[in-house]
Amino acid sequence: MSVRRLAKHQPDSFTFNAKSETEIAFWLGKYPEARKASAVIPLLWIVQKQEGWVSEPALRTVAERLEMPYIRVYEVVTFYTMFNLAPVGEHLIQVCGTTPCMLRGSGDLIDVCKSRIGEAGEISGDGKFTWVEVECMGACANAPMFQLANTDGDHYVEDLDAAKFEQILDDLAAGKPIKYGPQSDRTSSEPHGTQVLSDPSLYDGSRAKKITLPNTAKAAAAAPAAKPAPAPEPAPAAVVKPVSKTKPKPAPKLKAEPAAPAAEKAPKTMKKAKGKADDLKLLTGVGPKLEKTLNELGFFHFAQIADWGPAEIAWVDSRLKFKGRIERDGWVAQAKALAEGA
Repeated sequence: MSVRRLAKHQPDSFTFNAKSETEIAFWLGKYPEARKASAVIPLLWIVQKQEGWVSEPALRTVAERLEMPYIRVYEVVTFYTMFNLAPVGEHLIQVCGTTPCMLRGSGDLIDVCKSRIGEAGEISGDGKFTWVEVECMGACANAPMFQLANTDGDHYVEDLDAAKFEQILDDLAAGKPIKYGPQSDRTSSEPHGTQVLSDPSLYDGSRAKKITLPNTAKAAAAAPAAKPAPAPEPAPAAVVKPVSKTKPKPAPKLKAEPAAPAAEKAPKTMKKAKGKADDLKLLTGVGPKLEKTLNELGFFHFAQIADWGPAEIAWVDSRLKFKGRIERDGWVAQAKALAEGA
């Protein structure tokens, strides 16, 4: 990726206009207040649509509006090539130079740009044009092509050659409207010069296999009438008990007894390892820091951990920063297997 830098000459200040403020309110409404920095790309795009390019004062304005570090905004605007870091002409010609377009003649379009406009990134003498080479824009089937960005929006112009491209530049310079999309006899990206699906029966449904659905109304009429269900036997009369006028006393509320903490028992520890200490990092969840903590508590070998019972586990667990991991990660079972040479 080429190095992208801000323009040498910068304006003194930048301010969003009323139309841009309306768009900013729309985009900020999509994000929570604490996450409004997520709107950095939409706001930078609003800047470019207002000014035609993104200036250094505009970066600071966006950073202040989103309450984010200026360097973060700078990183975004210099990473994405869709942002213009210097003023451009009235019509920005973005020529695709990636492999499919290159094989189909984008080099000829670039030669026209150099002869008619100048070097990439420069503004033509009449202020009408700037051209840049960009990466693939996804219109490979219509190569070669360019994207035209101006006050009319952003539009693809495809199926070009040098002569057609020259004519388009002439029309734009003269203020004439141009045709967007393919500059050939096709509508979009269908195979060029080839007729497909010309037989209406291929897509009008006439070739579809006919399916005979059952006549449900006729089948229902032919079905034997269902016998009426026997009447249910009357339920025995309920015995009515006299209602007591005295209100029953509510049952006393039972307080839940707090769970008794597990009894702790100090396991057997060592001041130092017998011979070479085992690599306790082989236990799930044990890293260098936790291994050091276990060593400081007096545990150097898998056999020690394999002997822990519930009381010993409770003792060790109360001395670890993250409690419950001994049983959750199955240290004792792993330690037994490792002690036996697994």
